Amino acid sequence: MDGPRASNTPAYLRIAAELRAQIVSGDLPPDAQLPTEHELAERWGVARQTARNGLMELVREGLVVGRRPLGHFVRKREQMDYRPQEESRPAARPEMDTFVNQVSAEGREPSQTIDVALVKATPDIASRLQVEEGALVVARRRVRLINGQPVNINDSHHPLDIVKDTPIMSPADVPIGTNQLLADLGYPQVRAVDEIFVRMPTPEQIHRLDLSRGTPVALHYVTGYTADDRPVRCTVNVLPGDLHRIVFDRTFERKWTR
Repeated sequence: MDGPRASNTPAYLRIAAELRAQIVSGDLPPDAQLPTEHELAERWGVARQTARNGLMELVREGLVVGRRPLGHFVRKREQMDYRPQEESRPAARPEMDTFVNQVSAEGREPSQTIDVALVKATPDIASRLQVEEGALVVARRRVRLINGQPVNINDSHHPLDIVKDTPIMSPADVPIGTNQLLADLGYPQVRAVDEIFVRMPTPEQIHRLDLSRGTPVALHYVTGYTADDRPVRCTVNVLPGDLHRIVFDRTFERKWTR
């Protein structure tokens, strides 16, 4: 191996780069213990503080966690497949059903937090719900977790006149699902528009998902419409890029022949 002085890159960044590559490749799997500061310092011919700085770089990136007095370990991430088409398929408990079934089948523990609030419609929500910017809408905000680790955000927004005084206003699971509840209220959805964007998260999203520095997110907007083309919900899913694989499973209506 070339020593740290073989490059103009600071030694601690070269140490971090080598360890990062081993983590990404799987040579250092989740929960694997990293070399100690002393071992890294000897191997690279640097001061122990330099080795410590390399490890801290990986801690700041969210790749590594410190467990005193044991040392540093590769962070275990609760990854999952995200299938946007699943919400349109029948399910026993639509509110959390697909997520619960998928995670439970993998031997992991699913959970969620829910809070509900009246909020002023931001420009993105207002345009999709076709209300005035700043108009009051109901925000049903959820964070979904696997084994206690936040994995994604699922925030649904509804026109206040439709859902006031309904179970959607309660910060609890809706057993029949909010889509079925909207149908029971006289607003069945017949189509939805899906939009996906990729960008860096907002400070609020970083806080809610406990995101590591530099983690991009995918934003999946789902706007549901009734038969008369009225939007009755706009759901914003926030998916950390390091925790999700987005999978589309499509059926072709058109039949090709040879």
